[in-house]
Amino acid sequence: MALISLCQMDTLYISSHPDDFRSLLPLIAAEFCPSPPQIVHEDPPAEVARSRPALVLAGSGGTVLTGANAVSWYLAAAGNRTGSDKKQESQVWQWLSFAENELMPVACAQSSKAELLRVLKALDETLVLRTFLVGEGVTLADIAVAVAALLPFKYPADRKSLVNATRWYNTCVNQPQFLKVLGKISLSTAASEAATPDGTPANGPPKTEAQLKKEAKKREKMEKFQQKKEMEEKKKMQPQTEKKELDVITYNIPTPPGEKKDVLSPLPDSYSPQYVEAAWYSWWEKQGFFKPEYGRKNVSEPNPRGVFMMCIPPPNVTGSLHLGHALTNAIQDCLTRWHRMRGETTLWNPGCDHAGIATQVVVEKKLMREQKMTRHDLGRGNFIQEVWKWKNEKGDRIYHQLKKLGSSLDWDRACFTMDDKLSYAVQEAFIRMHEEGVIYRSKRLVNWSCTLNSAISDIEVDKKELAGRTLLPVPGYKEKVEFGVLVSFSYRVEGSDEEVVVATTRIETMLGDTAVAVHPNDSRYQHLKGKMVVHPFCDRKMPIVFDDFVDMNFGTGAVKITPAHDHNDYEVGERHKLPFINILDENGLLINVPPPFLGMKRFEARKAVLQALKDLGQFKEVKDNPMVVPVCSRSKDIVEPLLKPQWYVDCREMGKQAADVVRNGELKIIPDHHLKTWFNWMDNIRDWCISRQLWWGHRIPAYFVTVNDPSVKPGEDVDGHYWVSGRSEEEAREKAAKRFNVTADKISLRQDEDVLDTWFSSGIFPFSIFGWPTESEDLRVFYPGTLLETGHDILFFWVARMVMMGLKLTGKLPFKEVYLHAVVRDAHGRKMSKSLGNVIDPLDVITGISLEGLHAQLTDSNLDPLEIEKARQGQKSDYPSGIPECGTDALRFALCAYTSQGRDINLDVNRILGYRHFCNKLWNAVKFAMRTLGEGFVPWKKAQLCGSESVSDRWILSRLSAAVALCDSGFQAYDFPAITTAIYNFWLYELCDVYLVMNSHIYQADICRQTLYTCLEVGLRLLSPLMPFVTEELFQRLPRRLAQDSTSSICVTPYPETSEFCWHSEDIDRQMEFVMSVVKTIRSLRADYNLTKTRADCYLQCIDSDTAALVQTYSLQIQTLSYSQAIYPVVGGDSTIPQGCAVAIASDKCTVHLMLKGLIDLEKEVTKLTAKKGELEKQMEKMKEKMAKNDYKEKVPVKVQEADAEKLRQNETELQKVNEAIENFRKMI
Repeated sequence: MALISLCQMDTLYISSHPDDFRSLLPLIAAEFCPSPPQIVHEDPPAEVARSRPALVLAGSGGTVLTGANAVSWYLAAAGNRTGSDKKQESQVWQWLSFAENELMPVACAQSSKAELLRVLKALDETLVLRTFLVGEGVTLADIAVAVAALLPFKYPADRKSLVNATRWYNTCVNQPQFLKVLGKISLSTAASEAATPDGTPANGPPKTEAQLKKEAKKREKMEKFQQKKEMEEKKKMQPQTEKKELDVITYNIPTPPGEKKDVLSPLPDSYSPQYVEAAWYSWWEKQGFFKPEYGRKNVSEPNPRGVFMMCIPPPNVTGSLHLGHALTNAIQDCLTRWHRMRGETTLWNPGCDHAGIATQVVVEKKLMREQKMTRHDLGRGNFIQEVWKWKNEKGDRIYHQLKKLGSSLDWDRACFTMDDKLSYAVQEAFIRMHEEGVIYRSKRLVNWSCTLNSAISDIEVDKKELAGRTLLPVPGYKEKVEFGVLVSFSYRVEGSDEEVVVATTRIETMLGDTAVAVHPNDSRYQHLKGKMVVHPFCDRKMPIVFDDFVDMNFGTGAVKITPAHDHNDYEVGERHKLPFINILDENGLLINVPPPFLGMKRFEARKAVLQALKDLGQFKEVKDNPMVVPVCSRSKDIVEPLLKPQWYVDCREMGKQAADVVRNGELKIIPDHHLKTWFNWMDNIRDWCISRQLWWGHRIPAYFVTVNDPSVKPGEDVDGHYWVSGRSEEEAREKAAKRFNVTADKISLRQDEDVLDTWFSSGIFPFSIFGWPTESEDLRVFYPGTLLETGHDILFFWVARMVMMGLKLTGKLPFKEVYLHAVVRDAHGRKMSKSLGNVIDPLDVITGISLEGLHAQLTDSNLDPLEIEKARQGQKSDYPSGIPECGTDALRFALCAYTSQGRDINLDVNRILGYRHFCNKLWNAVKFAMRTLGEGFVPWKKAQLCGSESVSDRWILSRLSAAVALCDSGFQAYDFPAITTAIYNFWLYELCDVYLVMNSHIYQADICRQTLYTCLEVGLRLLSPLMPFVTEELFQRLPRRLAQDSTSSICVTPYPETSEFCWHSEDIDRQMEFVMSVVKTIRSLRADYNLTKTRADCYLQCIDSDTAALVQTYSLQIQTLSYSQAIYPVVGGDSTIPQGCAVAIASDKCTVHLMLKGLIDLEKEVTKLTAKKGELEKQMEKMKEKMAKNDYKEKVPVKVQEADAEKLRQNETELQKVNEAIENFRKMI
């Protein structure tokens, strides 16, 4: 949709009523708009518009939009909140209509509580599997429906049955845009607190005495009502508590690790994750199910099904599982299990990264805490021994957590990037690339952490955005340091009184300035060509250079140049051959500067330089300046650009190759919207700094050469000619002797102290794990791999480097496809942050944790007291009762259900709990079905149609086949929500809610039992990759089709395929869709007339004989599902149907007539409705009299008039319904 830009200030005329739907809707929509309009709380001028809301568009010739929906759509569309495509836009419009025409009328009508609950339940059902109404983020649909639901949710209501809607509502109203308009909204269980103690509405006119008396009576009634509700709640509490305790069932049968779990004992009464997840994993592992050799002689044995290989993104050895890991592993394990069940030779290879900086920091802190020693006190060799000791004690923790998630990794092939095998591969990769000239030595700017004394990679630099002046804590400084200001000062032009004013956010760096730059076309400075400016603190004369990079419209158009401490200035310095003066040492102390600044700490020098400029009269001004401050993610230090001699990888040619393989289709990146990022990086790639000033890691196998021969001049560190690489010192010495044409005894070597960037070893991980460069069976079979699955946030840092290094060192791509999943956020769409208290350990979701337990984790963290308190409040808000035990299967299923390609995942723990309830439904369904099958049941050797199936059997087998097809296409396309939806719908809405119910009385028929068995067995196999534990537990209890399969696991049984389950019938599906519309209509009528236990005869008036024949065919199913006494298909007019029926239209082909005569007291119902009619007529008459008064329109506020008109409309609608009901009942008498 093309939209007029809101770059100019639009004006929104709006009502100030706090609960006015028509005002709140555009107000909240405006908050999502990039340029919100000016808000005016008064009527627009008569010539502009006659009603509110009205939006006057600036710069469009006075265009005016009126009406809440039109205005809101315009504002929401400007903020991309109306759907991502035409389909979603249509859905948003439908929800707008729902909010205005269905929800708003019943929300405002106090007398229609049942109707309100019906509408809210429809909303609740929609939200069972969704966080938002349309798409994966807040849209105008959510805004409209949430605003329409304000009254029901703000004021007392019974919301126990609206779990999903309540969760969604909480998510919406806690979005920042909602909070700004509505303020903090609590779900009240008491009377509204929107009024002051005397009954005066907040921000409203005083109420009359009559109004106050009326409200006092209302409050008294409400208090009595609340007391009654509280008593009812107390009665309900006790049995519910007991039931909850019963749900925690443990597996207590002694089972040695690796032995098969007992499956002969009866299944517990209800599903319990602790019971279900016990003992299975160690049995799977011991049986070798996760190994590619399972079921074959060796991995080289030809497999017509093919090979699937994927390596895990190696987690840091210091790491602890978080929800990002859980998402990665849920997706990867689902894919691995699916490929394994398809019969492919399947390997998912585990591994762990040595995590250079992170591990070194952890061990250094441990040394200081326990021994009061630094690594320098120990020395390099002893310190590395301490790291290995820590790794061997603590480093396997994350492997245990991965097992808890059910990850089907081949643990015998687990690798650690510092293992001898992988270390040798790293050394070989460096030497080959160095000898080829791809790795070279250079002195350039790097990201330097003064606290760590090391260069760090871009991914380890957090970008902290500041709006203006901000004081930040910096390690090593007692007081906070000022950032976010722009300091202006002047340089005097040599030989004149003229000065040039420049500005900087890092005033201390002016000590390293070597030039001032201006734009070549800037007329203000043309007369200064060839001139110099003088540094105020030393005798340095600095040229005024002319360079295109300067923005002459910013500030004075003159820029100070510090080539040794700024990335842009570095390039200017290179172009103009300026001196590079390094003013910082590795600890952040000033060097190469005059006294009194020499030896100062960098941020203390900041204050000193500023004062010195003031003393000289060259300081001009300081003002707020929005900026981004680079912060080291490890040490929280401010990152400094620092000139250091380092090793670099020349990425130009490798980057071109990496781009080309994607362009020509050799490598596929999914989803494809990441292609733009890929090409942008690869086409503009810079050389990669791979040196790290650490001790823990792969020490660089490069040696600086000193030749003890006067004929060879001494070399400099930055000169690559004086560096050789070697697999040993002897090899390096021989290379050096040959290069300098001297004997080996004249060569002295000094190995580089630095280690390689961790991403270097990660870049060769897909082939180093198989022993490269040594030929091996695994390398031959499993390289190149099939798939790389990871988060899109490391597309460049890891994925691109694997592609480049794989092509460079092996000549092959490391994998054929890359699938990038989304980033996990919390239920409110916020990034996971320890300080927000929303970082959740997946194990806490699996096993459950109290609020106190969550608080205790914060106490054990490194957060400061203020952040801890903020995080505690966040936890208290999101998890007031802690996190319930959800289990591994529910967590995995939820993560996969959330995984829309390329979108962030707003993870709501309540949704995960919903999938635990799904597990319980599954559990009970299988238990019920197994009792139905009976002990002596023997399934057919093959799932097949015999031709004698009932219509119910044919329908459920059609739905099963459809689920198989959807799962197959979903896995092929990495469409995990499609897979979870297909399986969930089949089990819950088709098998449990329909098939098991409508066939509950005929299961003695063998064909019916065979159909039921097929549904159970195939349904569990479909679900197994996503929920491995509960499906294994239930599958082991089912009889087998073939006796020899009695010991196998579900994880190695074939995954259902469309070639076998090809019974999908669109005709049968359409017929059953019609049947269910009839059933739902009958159920709705029964609910309307409160026929909870009474069966009634039902006459189905059909439009033609074909429809009547269809009703006759499915009459038993309709009767069972609708709880009817009997079903009578009728063709013809109303004369063929007995008097005394309630009527409702099921479809264009069928009308339902439900016999009520004799089942309810008709006279009593008519009396009640007549009284209601009188009450409504009285209210309407009073309202009409009020509105008919001469001064009504002048004296009554517009918002009150609008409310009166709405109330009258609602009463008219209700009166019409009452009259129809009275007439209908009188016909029956």
